[in-house]
Amino acid sequence: MTTRREPTARQLRLAVELRRLREASGLSARQAAALLGVSPVQVSHIESGLSGVSEERLRRLASHYACTDGEFIDALVAMATDRTRGWWEEYRGLLPTPFLDMAELDHHAAFHQEVAILHVPGRLQTEAYARAVFSSRVPELTCEELELRVRHRMARQASDTPYEVVIHEAALRIRVSDRAASKAQLARLVELSEADHITLRVVPFDLDGFSRASSTMMYVGGRLPKLDTVVRDAPHGSIFIDSEAQLSAYRTRFRKVHAVSLDADSSRDAIHKLAKEL
Repeated sequence: MTTRREPTARQLRLAVELRRLREASGLSARQAAALLGVSPVQVSHIESGLSGVSEERLRRLASHYACTDGEFIDALVAMATDRTRGWWEEYRGLLPTPFLDMAELDHHAAFHQEVAILHVPGRLQTEAYARAVFSSRVPELTCEELELRVRHRMARQASDTPYEVVIHEAALRIRVSDRAASKAQLARLVELSEADHITLRVVPFDLDGFSRASSTMMYVGGRLPKLDTVVRDAPHGSIFIDSEAQLSAYRTRFRKVHAVSLDADSSRDAIHKLAKEL
């Protein structure tokens, strides 16, 4: 099988899950290779995402690893055999890989939950707002790079996956561009809050005891909870988090922020009020 030069985040996640299954079984990579009748190098490539794995071989591995969770195995098989070439592939070689990984993650997500503190989330941004955000990047982007990122961000918004977002009032008040762009962005938020697949809630400034101002996060639901992913922004790209302990912690974080936010109707009223103040 051809060795991949740059596995996608989804391919790497499959590799991680297979390695976790092997380690939980107590088998070494060399022992797993012997059971499959392949070289240890092939197992190493599978567990690093450099090589794919067939359904037949994956199910044999799961059997050797004494994994009896049929639903989980089926989910891994779906990841291993998926041949989707989504819209994001047109940007390969043009945008940094994390942009493509995020679009692929969106495509396969069961749901999204997001907490935004300083910026309106990308999935809800107007084109003008997105352009202002990308224009503030240091070092500056070329005109071509800027337009590619804006176009990619707008394309990601076509998803109708259930999306629940909590936005702090700070993000609604910060003007990343001018007054007109801010008013248009607030109007867009009101419009999107009416969509069946979007639930938008606001955390107001006057909330006492809000100690989670650094809790910006995106939680992406997988086919099963153990295949969920948390995405955090970092200076040089996005960080994908998938350990069960951390996933559990981020689920708790989202519940706590959600619990202190305004309900959907009150949030819509709050955004209307902010728009009138501009």
